[in-house]
Amino acid sequence: MRSIWNGAISFGLVSIPVKLMNATESHAVSFRQIHTEDGGRIRYRKVCELEDREVSQAEIGKAYEDADGSMIPITDEDLSHLPIPTARTIEIVAFVPRERIDPLQMGTAYYLAASGAPAAKPYTLLREALGRSDRVAIAKFALRGRERLGMLRVSGDAIVMHGLLWPDEVRTPEGVAPDAGVTVREQELDLADALMDTLGEIDLDDLHDEYREALEEVIAAKAAGEAPPEAPGPAEPGKVLDLMAALESSVRAARESRGGEGTGTAEVRTLERRERPARRTPKETGGKKSTSTAAGKTAAGETQARKSTSAARKSTAETDEKTTAKSAKTAHAAHTAKTAKSAKTAKTAQTAKTAKTAQKTPDRSTARKTAAKATAGSTAGKGAAKKTASSRRRGA
Repeated sequence: MRSIWNGAISFGLVSIPVKLMNATESHAVSFRQIHTEDGGRIRYRKVCELEDREVSQAEIGKAYEDADGSMIPITDEDLSHLPIPTARTIEIVAFVPRERIDPLQMGTAYYLAASGAPAAKPYTLLREALGRSDRVAIAKFALRGRERLGMLRVSGDAIVMHGLLWPDEVRTPEGVAPDAGVTVREQELDLADALMDTLGEIDLDDLHDEYREALEEVIAAKAAGEAPPEAPGPAEPGKVLDLMAALESSVRAARESRGGEGTGTAEVRTLERRERPARRTPKETGGKKSTSTAAGKTAAGETQARKSTSAARKSTAETDEKTTAKSAKTAHAAHTAKTAKSAKTAKTAQTAKTAKTAQKTPDRSTARKTAAKATAGSTAGKGAAKKTASSRRRGA
């Protein structure tokens, strides 16, 4: 790489000779202006307005235009006397955490290369110190006739310097945010999280400029005398009437484009159950409630919650799933109530049988006592008859 600036890094009393090289390059396709009738190049000539003639580069100087339109000439000698200590020096003024640097301030990136063998040791020292401290160096330097602000950081085995805007060059975001108060619901945030999870991460090396590639194909076809390929036109965006429906459709489309299976609604529900904070368990009350009453209240509460979600999402799949769940809850409640009624009936029948048994038991006891009395009376009568017959025999 060709260096565009030679100087030194001032690190306290340590001086590190370095060369400055562009770290980025543009691959944009550039065009020339031509005369459409004959294809001739259109060129700009530098013409003096007072003399109405073209002037050479040696005759051109600099000037500052005042508010009234008058020109104040500024020569190279005037600029050479400016008190710029960073004319050939990258002067480090502070070391700060990288989080302190707003990305809005970051501009052109440059590689800093050690200039010569004597610079290898101090260059490596600065690189290792920056890497171990996890901080960046803030520096001042002069380039192309003006003093600039820069940030030095470590990238692999090299030191990179980013040109920074001065703090007063960054505009405040006044009037950028929406003025009206907007409330975002939890369900919408959950769907947005699901969409971000579905899109996931990507290797930045896989990204490329599709527009530039298509433009190069057109140029190649024109150069070969062929008809340029026609690219499909962009799809017309539809009107988004329901944010929830748009988010759900986006999740499904993103999953299908990445080879996912199944609908997006089920996985979105899984995300909601996973990320929502756990609800507190209600305290138990003293009195016991019947199973049918508890199941009824539970079904009513879930039905109300499902109605609110259905009104927000307006999704057919959601409605079908809620109807199935509601039917299952209703069937479960009915089954529970039927079981409780059967148990109650069985208990009543058992009680009646026990009472009937208890009622029959005294009757049998009474019959036994009566039979015993009758037997005793019969025995006594027979004894008296025997005694009478014996007396009669003795008198005879």
